[in-house]
Amino acid sequence: MTQVPPGDIFTRRVCLQLDGMDAVTVLRDVAYGPPDGRLRMDVYYPPEETHDGRWPAVIIVAGYPGTMEPRLTTLTYKEIGWTVSMCQLIALSGMVAIAYTNSDPVADLQRLFDHVHECGGLLRIDPARVGVIAVSGNVPTALTTIMQDAGRTPACAVLGYGCLLDLDGATDVADAARQFGFANPGVGRTVADLRRDVPLLITRAGRDQFPAMNASIDRFIRQGLVENLPMTFVNHAEGPHAFDLFDDSRTSRDIVRQTLRFLRQHLTAQEPRLTPSC
Repeated sequence: MTQVPPGDIFTRRVCLQLDGMDAVTVLRDVAYGPPDGRLRMDVYYPPEETHDGRWPAVIIVAGYPGTMEPRLTTLTYKEIGWTVSMCQLIALSGMVAIAYTNSDPVADLQRLFDHVHECGGLLRIDPARVGVIAVSGNVPTALTTIMQDAGRTPACAVLGYGCLLDLDGATDVADAARQFGFANPGVGRTVADLRRDVPLLITRAGRDQFPAMNASIDRFIRQGLVENLPMTFVNHAEGPHAFDLFDDSRTSRDIVRQTLRFLRQHLTAQEPRLTPSC
């Protein structure tokens, strides 16, 4: 794995780079939620400008509060390199990508879902074909959308190398949430609380430096199989945490491609046209 300066985590881009990523159309800083305009989203559109219908969409879930202090970077989550490049890849694959700011991770994600449902026509988005993707500490917030009592439910979800639920009396996720500051709304929840009609793609970094991640993933997979959840599981045996940023290998790039195919499969019937830039 290439050694990267610590600060570069906020500007480093996803390891898969494709022709046309920088050419996708971006509608920036669109207000959503409360009328004071403090919450904003960036909307990335596929390059086919002749499309006259409504696009499927993918929300990049932000599970850390935007008001979190101390701030490790001046960038918001929608502006960091991983988010921008993932949104570009999603748009290039024929889906709208949405990245956003927040103050309350769980409440603001629901506000965003409500906005997409209410304003789908203006945004050229099909509210019935909206998926979510979350990685690392953002995963617990994404899980709230696939609970049986969720107000809005995505058509599919990608949960990457992240904390899931504390099961069987474990406290790994709760401990990590206290240490790193991400929201943990799944306290007291179990796999039985999840919907059975939302396909999941779960990725795991075999050499994750943060024990809570794989501890929670391993328990979740075992119980998910018992509950017969519609799961696809991918283990990057040699991958470190955030392997799609820090491990520029064929395996990492293939998992990113698989992520895009999964989203495309469950949000649209067409296959993405992915042309490597090199």
